[in-house]
Amino acid sequence: MRILRADGRVAVPWSNGGGVTREIAAHPPGAGWDTFAWRVSLADVTRDGPYSPLPGIRRILTVIDGGGLELTVDGTPRLLPDRFRPFAFPGGAATDSRLLDGPVVNLNVMVREGWARAEVEMVRGRRAVPPGDVLVVALEGATHVSAPGEPGVRLARCDAALIAGAAGAGACTQTCTEILTEGVAAVITLAGGGGEGDD
Repeated sequence: MRILRADGRVAVPWSNGGGVTREIAAHPPGAGWDTFAWRVSLADVTRDGPYSPLPGIRRILTVIDGGGLELTVDGTPRLLPDRFRPFAFPGGAATDSRLLDGPVVNLNVMVREGWARAEVEMVRGRRAVPPGDVLVVALEGATHVSAPGEPGVRLARCDAALIAGAAGAGACTQTCTEILTEGVAAVITLAGGGGEGDD
C-alpha cells in the first residue's frame, strides 16, 4: 500500500488558463499525456470553457466541491449539479463546461482505451476493498485504510492510498483490505496497465 499525501502534489496550470490540475497517481509512473495507461487527478475549475480533446481516452469526472457544472458532450448537455456522482464520457468527444455556481473541484479518472479500465465508486461508511489494483481517495472527512499485515493508515481530505493487488472480500476469510470513512471516499478499481506498486 502506497500513501499519496495531498500536500506533495504540484499544481499545473491548464493551457487555456481555466484552472489547475494536481496529479494523484498515474501508470506508468511519470508517464506523459501520450504514454499513460491510466491517470487520476484533481482539477480546480475556475471558469467556463472547452475541454481539450483526448481521442482514445475514457474519462470519468466527479464533482467533489462547489456548485456543480453543466457538460455539453458532442452537443448533448448533461447537468452535474450534485457532488459525488461520477459521470463517464469519451475524451475524444467535443466537450464544453459551464459552471453552475462558481468554481468547482473535479476528480478526474482517465484510462487509455485498450490499455486499461477503471470503475469509480463513492463509498460511505465501511466496506471491503474490491480485488485488484485500487486507488482510494478521501474526498470528505477522514478515511481509514487497513490491509492485512500492514498498520492501518489515516487519510485526510484528498489524501490517497494506492493498493496493488488487493485481495477483495471474495478472496478473504476474516481479514482483507478495508476502508472506513467518516464522510465520502472514492474507490477507483483499475484493471490493465498495472499499479504503481508493480515497479
